[in-house]
Amino acid sequence: MSEHIRVLLPEEEVDARIQEIGEQISREYEGKQVHMICVLKGGSFFMCELAKRITVPVSLDFMAVSSYGSGTTSGGVVKIVKDLDETIREKDVLVVEDIVDSGRTLSYLLEMLQARGPKSLRLCTLLDKPDRRVVDVKVDYTGFHIPDEFVVGYGLDYDQRYRNLPYIGVIEFK
Repeated sequence: MSEHIRVLLPEEEVDARIQEIGEQISREYEGKQVHMICVLKGGSFFMCELAKRITVPVSLDFMAVSSYGSGTTSGGVVKIVKDLDETIREKDVLVVEDIVDSGRTLSYLLEMLQARGPKSLRLCTLLDKPDRRVVDVKVDYTGFHIPDEFVVGYGLDYDQRYRNLPYIGVIEFK
């Protein structure tokens, strides 16, 4: 079976939307420091680009959470692969994710982080697939709402491939 990638969101459109989100976050966090937590691996591309566009002080940490195998659907099992390096107690925390799909992983993650005592906790995602939602998750900043198709690029992968595409594409199998 071979794959073909169809462009869903071109690079210029993604860059422009990240700029808008960065400006909004900068306004809403004026006078504060944002502690950004990237959900690895997919969120790293988005978080780096977003952080460059935020004008208030930013600190970064990384967390690896797994709920996908080598297929195209969520396994529903959440596993912490790498925990945070720093405490988030009394910090204004912004979790940065590449995509919100079923909501299972993020619901679990946000509940766990909230128990660690941040001053505030918000969620920012590049992509949101509301049609796939199984668990309700409040997303504070959304780049794009997308249809229920398997997407790659800009950090999102299929079996660890295609993360480096500078656009969001739909993977089609032939």
